[in-house]
Order: sequence, then C-alpha cells, then structure tokens
Amino acid sequence: MCVLNDSQISLLVREGKLIVSGFSEPSLTPNGYDLRVGTVMLPDSGSEEMERASVPSLSRFAVSTLETVSLPSDMTAQLWIRSSYARKGILASFGKVDAGFKGTLTLAFFNSSSSEFIISKGDRMVQIVFERMCDRAEKAYDIRSGHYQGQKDITLDYGSVGRSS
Repeated sequence: MCVLNDSQISLLVREGKLIVSGFSEPSLTPNGYDLRVGTVMLPDSGSEEMERASVPSLSRFAVSTLETVSLPSDMTAQLWIRSSYARKGILASFGKVDAGFKGTLTLAFFNSSSSEFIISKGDRMVQIVFERMCDRAEKAYDIRSGHYQGQKDITLDYGSVGRSS
C-alpha cells in the first residue's frame, strides 16, 4: 500500500473521485484531508441532528461528514482524530473505510473531559488518509456488504440507512 499525497488527492478529486462533494482546499493536508462536521447528534439525549451542539462532559456524540467520500475498488482509507481534539479530551475509535464505499461517514466520539465541548458544522475534526491497495478488491464494499453504502446523514443502525437511488 502507498499513501496518497496532496497533489494525488487533488487530481483524483478533480476527476470526480475520492471526495465527490463538499471538497474544501484548506482541508487538504500533505498526506490526507481533514473531514468536516456536517451534522451532530447526542444519541443518549434523544437529540435530532443539528448543526451545532454542546456536548456535556462524559457524553458520546456522533457526527456526519460534510463531504461525500467515494473510494474506487483499489483504494481504502484510514481515519485519525485531529490531535487538537484529542488534547481537549475527545476520544474516538475508527475502522477503515472500505474499498468501494460511497457516502458520508458517521463518526462516533466521546467527551472524556470535565467540561462541555462545543462542536459546529464545518469544524475540521478527522483526517482521512487515502491508501492505494496493491490490487483491486475482488468484491468491493458495495458488493460484499454495503450496509452503509449511500448514507447521507448520521446512521447509528444500518437498518435505518437512507440509501440513495
């Protein structure tokens, strides 16, 4: 595997690949892209999706990305919380973004600090690092499982995914 650099990412975005909507040049990094918050939800309080939230101490929250990601069958991606949030006590655990995935991402976080945390639409929160695989996947995400394929908002349960037509 090799990690794509900023010029490779920019080229693929211009070709309509990797990030197919919501791309913002200032979010480009030397070896990735900072995904931005689209909407926020506080699942334990029964909240609806909102563009700004005050997350209480010791509470979990979920966000959808502003960007729509689209990975070809020979590319995967890793997600990393931005260190500025980790230093504030925000914790997260992410999996790989599978080859063939297309949609917004739902990301789960936890405010482990003793203070409330304010999060707003457009905040850069997670870096995505694109990796070219040695070969194409035999069965990409959309074929192998595709539970979250085409999601557009926060999805906590794949049975409630709002699939695009």
